[in-house]
Amino acid sequence: MESSIITQVQKEDTHLPSKTGQVSKSSPKKPRSRNIFKALFCCLRAQDVPQSPPPSQDTLLPPEDNGTIAKIPGTSLLPEVTPQDQGKICVVIDLDETLVHSSFKPISNADFIVPVEIEGTTHQVYVLKRPYVDEFLQRMGELFECVLFTASLAKYADPVTDLLDQCEVFRTRLFRESCVFHQGCYVKDLSRLGRQLNRILILDNSPASYIFHPENAVPVVSWFDDLEDTELLNLLPVFEELSEADDVYAKLKQLRAP
Repeated sequence: MESSIITQVQKEDTHLPSKTGQVSKSSPKKPRSRNIFKALFCCLRAQDVPQSPPPSQDTLLPPEDNGTIAKIPGTSLLPEVTPQDQGKICVVIDLDETLVHSSFKPISNADFIVPVEIEGTTHQVYVLKRPYVDEFLQRMGELFECVLFTASLAKYADPVTDLLDQCEVFRTRLFRESCVFHQGCYVKDLSRLGRQLNRILILDNSPASYIFHPENAVPVVSWFDDLEDTELLNLLPVFEELSEADDVYAKLKQLRAP
């Protein structure tokens, strides 16, 4: 069962456009304020920010060379592992279209309404929670060292996470400034976390987000407003099995096998 879930999610996710690609198709005739709004979330066009240098070749090592903590310049993105998380695998979890969907358009059944200031004006962001997200996060917090990693701006993502994560599952929150801007995409470089790469998983709806480390990924189908969605519930057995792995590469390879 677990194998079929992983395989199905992978196949469906490969047909989804990347978050950057989705925004690049937007009409240039829309008011400038719409572009400001889009810049708040992870869906941002390449021209909206200055391009950073591409990552070093060391971050693109194959999985078999990444069994130990990657040696890269600078400070690790994560603090030292706490006693309660000793021995646990680290799971990086995306926010938008993975756990929630947010919009500046009023939503009658919104779970949260978050005020966000943009250029001196406060705007309301309407947030829908993905079905079973509460149960999912609670169980993930028991099994893993959980890290929120989003390409959205902290001014939006931080208050949303405050409301979403009532049980304080996320040990650390990482935002856009912690991403690597590479070929027009915000990439979550797992080698910068300060954890063994063969003990890291990433749950994200956008393959572009984990392009440096696809072998660490558990893909998830993008979610917008389907109240019958059971994706997070279906993935729990997969993560329960992964939590017992000594090496995530070997276990994911086994689960992906037909």
